[in-house]
Amino acid sequence: MLTLRQLRHFIAVAEAGSISGAAQATFVAQSSLTLAVQQLEEELEASLFERHAKGMTLTHQGHQFLRQANLILATVDNAKFSVKQGMARLSGNLTLGVTSLVSGYFLVDMLTRFRACYPDVTVSIIEDERRYIEHLLVNGEIDIGVLILSNLEDRHALQTEVLVHSPYRLWLPPLHPLLEQEAIALGDVAPYPLVQLNADEMDRHARQIWAGAGLHPCVAMRTASTEAVRSMVAAGLGVSIQPDMAYRPWSLEGSMIEARQLSDLNEHLNIGLAWRRGNSRPELVTPFLALAREKTPARKVSI
Repeated sequence: MLTLRQLRHFIAVAEAGSISGAAQATFVAQSSLTLAVQQLEEELEASLFERHAKGMTLTHQGHQFLRQANLILATVDNAKFSVKQGMARLSGNLTLGVTSLVSGYFLVDMLTRFRACYPDVTVSIIEDERRYIEHLLVNGEIDIGVLILSNLEDRHALQTEVLVHSPYRLWLPPLHPLLEQEAIALGDVAPYPLVQLNADEMDRHARQIWAGAGLHPCVAMRTASTEAVRSMVAAGLGVSIQPDMAYRPWSLEGSMIEARQLSDLNEHLNIGLAWRRGNSRPELVTPFLALAREKTPARKVSI
């Protein structure tokens, strides 16, 4: 039988990317985390992680199970919250921290549903860079953050939950020569002009991707505007590697943008929630977590 403890240990390892990292973040012995993962894999008769020298990455089955594990824990949290609150009408103030790129794709949906359920709660929003939002979370100056989790630094002080694993794809204009290839690799992209998004530390992710492949791209433009990236690509002035969450098959000018998978790029951008670790979290964080888990906007790419 699966246990809630096993699910929590599995989620911790998935988010940390290693047993040692999860142990440091949760203050749980490495042996307990290892055993939990082994028991889950035996029970499910599936491999949830790929083990390698740098840590552990989720398999396809692992990604699927992670989503379900979070939903199970969310259901338990919702049940506890319902029992404690009963029919009481919640009120008070909830302060959210959000980074610029994430706010455009996830925040509106979450806020709309939250305000519909809790009209007496006043929601304040602070948008800033990830480092500052993380600082405010650790200091207890904001209640919860909606941000890219991949670059979080103080994981000992924060609890996180991934809502979306957004894979990277290559954006190209119609009729680009690379579209004629059956498979496209990073090495095929490197010679072409590249439009790099540098909002929300996306440039940092890009450097890691290219460095990992041992390649040096031909960067034609760096911009903090996603719309500028779309326009440049659609106009044939460059290509770009971006997460699926930001994809739209046309620019502001109405020109088309194609998206293709890269055969040697399997990284995902993790988007989700972060809040201060501990048992005394603000009361309104729990209902916000519950609503955020229920429905996360899906963005699909036409290939």
